[in-house]
Amino acid sequence: MFDFLDGYDLLGAFWVTVKLTALSAVGSLIWGTVLAAMRVGPVPLMRGFATGYINIVRNIPLTVIIVFASLGLFQTLGIALGAEGDFKAINFRLAVLGLILYTSSFVCEAVRSGINTVPMGQAEAARALGLSFRQVLALIILPQAFRSVVNPLANVLIALTKNTTIAAAIGVGEAAVLMKEMIENEAELVLISLVFAFGFVVLTLPTGLILGWVSKKVAIKR
Repeated sequence: MFDFLDGYDLLGAFWVTVKLTALSAVGSLIWGTVLAAMRVGPVPLMRGFATGYINIVRNIPLTVIIVFASLGLFQTLGIALGAEGDFKAINFRLAVLGLILYTSSFVCEAVRSGINTVPMGQAEAARALGLSFRQVLALIILPQAFRSVVNPLANVLIALTKNTTIAAAIGVGEAAVLMKEMIENEAELVLISLVFAFGFVVLTLPTGLILGWVSKKVAIKR
């Protein structure tokens, strides 16, 4: 029944999807948190930059960002993000960069919503004790904010996993590229679609369930 899978590296394609997701998730969490800190910070220039970044990036299609990373950064400006490699390796790194730039805007809004749930009195008390804005944010605000936004961040991670298919636009050999190749070469259109749909369910469903459980465990009782 599944003889059409012979000769195709299905696990390898999904492994590329996993690597894209993992690297982009880490980068998005870091950059998104920095943007959230800038949005609630005391410096108007930083607040303006972060607000403008979020409003602009969220309204640009991810495909445009990914293609620009390849055509604009690499082919036009020669930016390869690290040691030179083959075309696929370079485009993999550029795809990760594009996914980070896009996904971090949603991470920022999720983290900022968590920051807004922390009572202002806690920050004011910390400032009265002589703590700087950075110390208040790192020691008091962000730990509580992250605990309250596990579910929203889980949704962002699930969306990121599915968005990795956009990397196919610049030739990154993840699951969507293999699916396209198999559809062109094989007659089993329905079965191929079901196989890849099941693969993404396997990747995303446990993520939602595990992080949902984590959210309940770390939730702050107010």
